[in-house]
Amino acid sequence: MRSALQRFACREWGSLYTAVRTALVIRKWRAIPMTLAAVCLTALFQVVQNQDWGYQPVQNIGSVRAEDPLWLALLRTPLSLFVPALDLPVWGALAQVLLVFGIAEICLGRWRTLGIAYPATLAGTLYARVGIALGPDNLSGLPASDAQVVDTGPSAAVVGLAVYVCWRYRAWWTGSLVVVAMVVEVLVKSNLAGKEHLAAIAAVLVLVAVTAWRERRQPPSSGPSELSEPSELSELSEPEDPERPGTRSWKPPITS
Repeated sequence: MRSALQRFACREWGSLYTAVRTALVIRKWRAIPMTLAAVCLTALFQVVQNQDWGYQPVQNIGSVRAEDPLWLALLRTPLSLFVPALDLPVWGALAQVLLVFGIAEICLGRWRTLGIAYPATLAGTLYARVGIALGPDNLSGLPASDAQVVDTGPSAAVVGLAVYVCWRYRAWWTGSLVVVAMVVEVLVKSNLAGKEHLAAIAAVLVLVAVTAWRERRQPPSSGPSELSEPSELSELSEPEDPERPGTRSWKPPITS
């Protein structure tokens, strides 16, 4: 039984664990500069919005409501990702950003992480408008009162990044568990946040499908670009044989 669990863990998380551990061992905190900046920004917004003088400025730059004009919501959406929800403990948002953003930054890179986090958050923001337009009688709809709900926090981006990283590293069971958990959340408590999480997952699945399609269409590369750094280093480290053609020291035989 234990051996089966070990094989499952190795198959499910082995490559992901190796990538994260290697980056942290070699570069330590320098491996996740964007994540650390995001954590600090989230903490800063939390401190400022809990001050009498800071609440309204934070709302003005990072608070999104479905009743807001669309252009204003789009303008505020990037920063809304780092504004913690006032009705939830801030440590939860900080832990989500540090863990999931950190893993994604290591495994996907800084810009791809942001390129997935923002569409996931934006999908949730846009869904709120569609859901309110559909109305509460529709399975995918929302009550009109949700138009006044403040929509901030990193949860939609976190869910989207988790699904994408699981797909990229073939952690199928973990990715499926994330999706199932979000569906159960909506079934247990059908609210704006839960349905926005499903919208974020749907947006990321579209990105996954597009990425997979593009990768299938790309012809296999050949030539020098196929050489990886380890193979190049191994070639350079081999001793040169003056009798063997193909090395830098080889010379054609002297003819008289």
